[in-house]
Amino acid sequence: MAAPAHVPDVFDPRRYAAGVPHEDFAWLRRHAPVSRQRERQIGDWPAGPGFWAVTRYSDVVAVLKSAEVYSSWLGATQIRDPDPADLPFIRSMMLNLDPPEHGRLRRLVSRAFTPRRVDRFRAAVAERARLLVDEVIERGACDLPVEVTDDYPLRNLADLLGVPESDRRMLLEWTNRVIGYQDPEHAAVTMGPDGKPVNPRSPAMLADMFAFAQDLAAFKRRNPADDVMTALATAELDGRGLADAELEMFFFLLSVAGNDTVRSALPGGMLAFAEHPGQLRLLLDHPDLLDRAVEEALRLHPPVLSFRRTATTDTELRGQRISAGDKVVVFHCSAHFDERQFPEPHRFDIRRAPNDHIAFGNGPHVCLGAHFARLQLRAFYREALWRMRDLRVAGPVEHLVSNFINGIKHLPVEFAPGPRLGEP
Repeated sequence: MAAPAHVPDVFDPRRYAAGVPHEDFAWLRRHAPVSRQRERQIGDWPAGPGFWAVTRYSDVVAVLKSAEVYSSWLGATQIRDPDPADLPFIRSMMLNLDPPEHGRLRRLVSRAFTPRRVDRFRAAVAERARLLVDEVIERGACDLPVEVTDDYPLRNLADLLGVPESDRRMLLEWTNRVIGYQDPEHAAVTMGPDGKPVNPRSPAMLADMFAFAQDLAAFKRRNPADDVMTALATAELDGRGLADAELEMFFFLLSVAGNDTVRSALPGGMLAFAEHPGQLRLLLDHPDLLDRAVEEALRLHPPVLSFRRTATTDTELRGQRISAGDKVVVFHCSAHFDERQFPEPHRFDIRRAPNDHIAFGNGPHVCLGAHFARLQLRAFYREALWRMRDLRVAGPVEHLVSNFINGIKHLPVEFAPGPRLGEP
């Protein structure tokens, strides 16, 4: 079913290169909160059957909480349909499971991702933020993602996982391959024998990552440490440990999602403060607002734009009849600007309370790594915002070409160098 010509297109990933199309999402929330969207051919990627776009906060939360009606498992969680041959493999990832199967794996990985283990890295995360800011502070200018914030979560995640220093750059290469496949700056499209692009999440495209995960797990069994990969490699639940495929998919999920969530959120938050100097001054004068500032930055710039579900049965949402098998895509980037939930949603307000954003999801799939992500965000903002005085945007902001990740590739900034915290 094709969308009427007047319904804004929020599928085309190229539209997000200029940032979130807020005017179109506002129109959809007002006039067509559950709208039918076309999946046009984009470059080498073929057209798809279309989907329902869910844009109001309450409806997005309802879909995310209703796994029995809106499944992650049936068609996985990306808008484009995977190759049918790859679907059984993709379904094995925890992100793409429904309860009760999802619960077993979540319980197991939650034992590895404990707040105690995460908090052990608090001092190292803060020191890394200091060192990265040190590298650019005296210059008074930098391209923030390229020179600072891309490296920060990558190194933190590698510490938490237990990835050796010599292998850490591979995490960034794998993340760019999977997350940036729609963006010409990162894309390296591989064509299959049928003349169609190969999904970057297919087994063939992830073979090198999975081989590394198995080698690392074997090393951790011989040389256990207090890190997540040791915990996963040696964990047991209900009398058995992780199967090889489960271990591989956990490593994939943690390496990509664990890196890119903070990698996308950080420059978005820094951009918000650069564009709202009054809020930055308020934070510097009232450091006790830092936790609220982190949440407001996540609301204004959620790292994930959208997630897909598939209807398990005929149902109805906001007056629209949805058939079993239809794709239903929730847009976090629209829900966060829903006036029904957030008064004056385009106002960046670090005093905002309550602030029930869904940057880390909702329902059974709420992000397991949210605690670690917040720890990193707090540490970085506390270092960078206090030392990069008079922060301002110094050139064009370039966003990732993606309808999934709300990334910023380039953010030129200028600032007056300030001392390390605690120094005169």
